[in-house]
Amino acid sequence: MAVVGRIARPHGLRGHVVLDVETDFPEERFRAGAQLFVNRSSRVEPIVLAEVRFQRGRPIARIDGVERREEAEPLSGLELRVPADRLVPLPAGSFYVHDLVGCRVETADGRTVGTVAAVEGASGSNRLVVASGQGEVLIPLASEICTSIDPVSRRIVIEPPEGLLDLNI
Repeated sequence: MAVVGRIARPHGLRGHVVLDVETDFPEERFRAGAQLFVNRSSRVEPIVLAEVRFQRGRPIARIDGVERREEAEPLSGLELRVPADRLVPLPAGSFYVHDLVGCRVETADGRTVGTVAAVEGASGSNRLVVASGQGEVLIPLASEICTSIDPVSRRIVIEPPEGLLDLNI
């Protein structure tokens, strides 16, 4: 399953929650009637958004069965997920974060840099957080640097500018 958001905190007294968005399609993903999944007590449970409104760009939602703030409070921090087959297809050259995390990163000459642990930043200025043997390496997610991204083979080939890898390690 892919993470599309997170329950940030309760909002108000009637069981509403503020959602942190981790998708480029929030209006489609977070709408009344949408089914999402959470992992609670090591069990995957479906939830349904009963109401959704956007306030300052963030969704505020009420989940079916949650009517009071006290019921919403334990939901804070839960990841909101959807099955991967429900994701919107992306244009060529675009990738979901879950497609990149876990990929092996190596230079064009075959030197292993490490494994993608996370992707940071906003759209257009993303960077790969690569766990290496010497620590964390930050690599801009730019086509000039990341020359080949193959999520199927879990491999990213980079051509880093001189000093980039030394700067980070």
